[in-house]
Amino acid sequence: MDLLSPINTIKGVGEKTTKLLNKLGVYTIEDILLFFPRTYLVYPTPCSPNKDAVDSLISIEGRIKTSPKAFRSRSRIDVLSATAFCGEIQVDLVWFNSNYIKSSLEPGKVYIFYGRLVLDKGRYKISQPAIFEPSKYIELQKQIQPIYHLTKGLSNNLVLKSVKSAFEKCKLPEFRLLEDIESKNQFMSYADAVYTYHFPENYDALLKARKRLAYEEMFFFILNSRLQENESVSYPNDFKICHHKETDEFRNTLKFALTKDQDKVLSDILSDITGDYITQRLIQGDVGSGKTIVAFLSMLDVALSGYQAAIMAPTEVLAKQHYESFVKWVEDAGLDIPVALFTGSMKVSEKKASQKLVDENKACLIIGTHALISEGRDFGELALVITDEQHRFGVQQRDKLSSKGEHPHIIVMSATPIPRTLAMILYGNMHVSTIKELPANRLPIKTCVIKEGMRNTAYKFISDEIEKGHQVYVICPLVEASETTEAQNVTDYSKKLQKHFGDKYSIGLLHGKMKPSEKNQVMAAFANHELQILVSTTVVEVGVNVPNATVMMIENANRFGLAALHQLRGRVGRGDAQSYCILMNSAQSNKDSDRLNIMLKSNDGFFIAREDLKLRGPGDMFGVRQSGEFSFKVADIYQDADELELASKDVDELLKADPNLENHLELRSTLNSFLTNQFYVL
Repeated sequence: MDLLSPINTIKGVGEKTTKLLNKLGVYTIEDILLFFPRTYLVYPTPCSPNKDAVDSLISIEGRIKTSPKAFRSRSRIDVLSATAFCGEIQVDLVWFNSNYIKSSLEPGKVYIFYGRLVLDKGRYKISQPAIFEPSKYIELQKQIQPIYHLTKGLSNNLVLKSVKSAFEKCKLPEFRLLEDIESKNQFMSYADAVYTYHFPENYDALLKARKRLAYEEMFFFILNSRLQENESVSYPNDFKICHHKETDEFRNTLKFALTKDQDKVLSDILSDITGDYITQRLIQGDVGSGKTIVAFLSMLDVALSGYQAAIMAPTEVLAKQHYESFVKWVEDAGLDIPVALFTGSMKVSEKKASQKLVDENKACLIIGTHALISEGRDFGELALVITDEQHRFGVQQRDKLSSKGEHPHIIVMSATPIPRTLAMILYGNMHVSTIKELPANRLPIKTCVIKEGMRNTAYKFISDEIEKGHQVYVICPLVEASETTEAQNVTDYSKKLQKHFGDKYSIGLLHGKMKPSEKNQVMAAFANHELQILVSTTVVEVGVNVPNATVMMIENANRFGLAALHQLRGRVGRGDAQSYCILMNSAQSNKDSDRLNIMLKSNDGFFIAREDLKLRGPGDMFGVRQSGEFSFKVADIYQDADELELASKDVDELLKADPNLENHLELRSTLNSFLTNQFYVL
């Protein structure tokens, strides 16, 4: 059996499990071996149930005095109930569709029960608790338990068994890097690193495995980028583009003055599009820094020069918002420049009308989502392509849009603050511009970090802001409750919030598992002020501009990287009113609190990224992901900045000696294998 054998060739993986794993992108044995844990669990020391532990995942040591009772609920679900006595404290235990447990629980015997403690009608209760004998639990506490991404119907235990079976059936290669790189960096073997990442003996071993895997991802990513640079062709710039007085006249009508950074970036872009060769430029602009107006002004010069310019947005709602803004700005400028919109939900007749507009106008502005790159779409005079929130698009998607024209100039825009040294490594083939300065009319967002005891005060503040006519975002880290993670989830939280406020406010729900049409509908309702509160996961990180939203409340803020928190905070503060960010800190450690306090010092994403890098250590490597900029399986550009720089140096040395890898054909083969299995976004 080899690595490319179907996943259903593993013992215990039947048709149903195969379909569930396929949903998660797992099709082969190699896929399951590289399906790494999202975080890890160390079972806590058993404690006595108390009010401070309510809504937390805890372990209790208790004795059952009588056999569990089995009955069928009104909804025809088999229920098993028992009472555990922890000294004088009683805890109700409930299992659903698990009657087999009854025979394994002996009255009078002590067990360890692990689960989420709740307070139900004045009594402590744990639903679906895991059961352990004390001696076995002590052994489990010494181990680090892997926790995987799951889908409905798939348990963590089933994934764990599948991974173990895969390791029994197949062998991974011991080494994938060059011998001198392996020895110089004293890496554990590739096979050992993958196994250890799933089943670490201890924390030190896990860190060593992670370091090797993160370095390897960075190495192959950079190697591929450098090879593409070496093989790329410099195309002459045949577009006759120049700067137009109408663009300056429009700028003078704006109610705000552009910042020095915006001016500098516009100058950089103008230099690109009027130069001798086709160029690619990355624009790093902090959240709320005004990248959209820069994009419009650049596209305006292109259209006034007689060509087409396109911008691709990651969501339909954002694309429509860009469209409305661009139409208004063109009208304000008194110009006769058509603006076309393409989105997936448009009717066929609407798409045909937009395509006709593009076909009949050599000079126009084009806005859309992925629909821009659909089959049959054609742009004859495309001179400039801009991708907004570029990490949401793969390199193939961006290239596909570029191929709609004859080698247009490319601009990619990102709100993720990457330190310049890292940006130069990651985007070696692009010019890099930065917009740090915020528009003058933007008030700094006031941020506070609070604990659970201040929740009612926070809710009162939210209510006061809504009464002023403003709107509120509430962010939760999870979509639904998890047996293995102690964190707020949007499904339960929205119900809890509705119960707290009653029918006073309209509350919307948004998460990544919703259909695109549903997400667009909710975001549009929030943008149109039909909802006062939007409870969401981080999908709003890339969202519409809602100037009326003045409060961003983030639950379990300690579970997010600071870069992610800064992105989320940037959803508010886009209007004239003072805006606020409330960070709910559920962490017990002072270190987590110190990390969150960085958010109080500045609204500058680059400062926050630098400070976070200074604070982070090995203990912070798991469970807090910094950035969605590159979807590596293991590596993170913030947490693994050292590995990134080291990999970059090693790649440069390798290619200096062997520019096309002619003497390292095996390494090139490994690179191709890596690219096949690695789902990152360039």
